[in-house]
Amino acid sequence: MEKHQVVPDIIDQAPKVILEISYPSGVKVDSGNELTPTQVKDKPTVTWKAESGALYTLLMTDPDVPSRENPTYREGRHWLVVNIPGNKLDEGQTLIDYIGSGPPAGTGLHRYIFLLFKQQGRVESNLSASNRSREGRIKTSTRELIKELNLGDPVAGNLYQAQYDDYVPILHQQLGGVPPKKD
Repeated sequence: MEKHQVVPDIIDQAPKVILEISYPSGVKVDSGNELTPTQVKDKPTVTWKAESGALYTLLMTDPDVPSRENPTYREGRHWLVVNIPGNKLDEGQTLIDYIGSGPPAGTGLHRYIFLLFKQQGRVESNLSASNRSREGRIKTSTRELIKELNLGDPVAGNLYQAQYDDYVPILHQQLGGVPPKKD
């Protein structure tokens, strides 16, 4: 996380545990490896060793919107699930539907960061975004989310990088059209 400047760009302290993340396409997330938007278009399987009786929050964010060199929209949320019992991700409450990577052409590599938080208690939130809209996804902040949901430091994480490929226009059409412009 430090190597890819996740610390200090979006969090203050790197998690000590690596989340295991694998996609239906057969690729795995491996601490900053490069994957394609086509490979990560479908929701992945995420696994971790959970404490008995604990609730977790999983966040996926892109801090490089519209580009890493000029992140004027800072973060774009790609997925947010709260109140996950143990490691049963599918039993959690999805606030922001999963979308894969969609870096606009010419914006270079984007970082896609997964962070897992152990909750202090049940999370109540009005956050919401479907996988058919950008609303509620752009100009977000992981630090603000941590404060808002009282999450503390992440207990696990992982990341990959991706840049434009032929799947990106399909995703942007699904989200309602043209992506944020590279300034």
